[in-house]
Amino acid sequence: MSQELERMAASRAREAVNYDMMGQRLKAVKCYREAIDILWRLYKLSSENTIKRIYADKIKEYQNRIQELSSETVKLEPVQAEDKAFKASLYSLEKPKVSWDDIVNIEEAKKAIKESIVFPTKRPDLFPLGWPKGILLFGPPGCGKTLLAAASASELEARFYSVDAANIMSKWLGESEKNVSKLFNQCRQEAREGRPVIIFIDEVDSLTAERFMEVGGEARVRNQLIKEMDGIMDKGRRDFLYVIAATNKPWMLDEPFIRRFQKRIYVPLPDLDARLKLFEMYTSGLKLDTGVDLHEMAKVTDGYSAADIHDICMEAQLKVVSEFFANGGGEKGEPRHLTLDDFMEIMKKRKHSVMLENLKKLLDWNSKYGTS
Repeated sequence: MSQELERMAASRAREAVNYDMMGQRLKAVKCYREAIDILWRLYKLSSENTIKRIYADKIKEYQNRIQELSSETVKLEPVQAEDKAFKASLYSLEKPKVSWDDIVNIEEAKKAIKESIVFPTKRPDLFPLGWPKGILLFGPPGCGKTLLAAASASELEARFYSVDAANIMSKWLGESEKNVSKLFNQCRQEAREGRPVIIFIDEVDSLTAERFMEVGGEARVRNQLIKEMDGIMDKGRRDFLYVIAATNKPWMLDEPFIRRFQKRIYVPLPDLDARLKLFEMYTSGLKLDTGVDLHEMAKVTDGYSAADIHDICMEAQLKVVSEFFANGGGEKGEPRHLTLDDFMEIMKKRKHSVMLENLKKLLDWNSKYGTS
């Protein structure tokens, strides 16, 4: 049903764009509204946040265009003025403050990314055949994919461009691929000056997934991204420019895009030892009762992500502090120490955030495409 609705919405959207470009405002508005109605139905049917956001962005885009077409001052030709606020939010240039020690016990993933990025950048003379420039990190949400990219940038003192995949999609046809080209051209220039540059694209599936709901702009962004990645992987170039992409749904990526990542690294859920270390790390600043058994808590949380474990510790502390204020404290004194029962109560209410169905898909995809 969803695929059929997507086809219908795409058809209405294409008609709207064609009428828009020909200056037939009334027909364009009618088709935009029909596309919006279908997209709302798709939004309500979808359970995936990434897909819902794509639908919501499209709805907002078409609503904005209807408003512009309905105003008395609207031009008959598509507006091409640059949206300064959009350009400013295209990507964020950050200086990561993350070390490898901040990433608990995903040693295989850390080893793979060090071999791919860190070692070649520090000693390029040891890699006469070149090294990977495209790295795909895939795995369940909340397991450290973003931290891996940030730690790499921190160790290399690299320029770190964190791209918002949703923002890179412009509301005007032709602008999105220009945004991609502009970003890569800027990063190439910096890399040629000798400084490592990392472009990090989170939730890359929202940019590169093959969807029926494509008017044409999304496909062109994919093609532009592939073209830019082919450029940085040119065997004749030895610039330190890397693209690291992260996704929780690698099965949504299309084949040509997958092939551009020489390294495809699975970032798994934490095992028992990792969960124990996570509990030790997150409770290190908390006051614990002597009866708190972190090993027991690690055993109980099989299937939980690092983010889940962080939230369990945070909620347990919030529970004790809330109780402290409710009993008339707050201004003076200290809350009681956390007990094992406090943690267990939180864990009974808070189930793991990773669906077993998606975990199986990730493992199957890793066996087919993984390289680490």
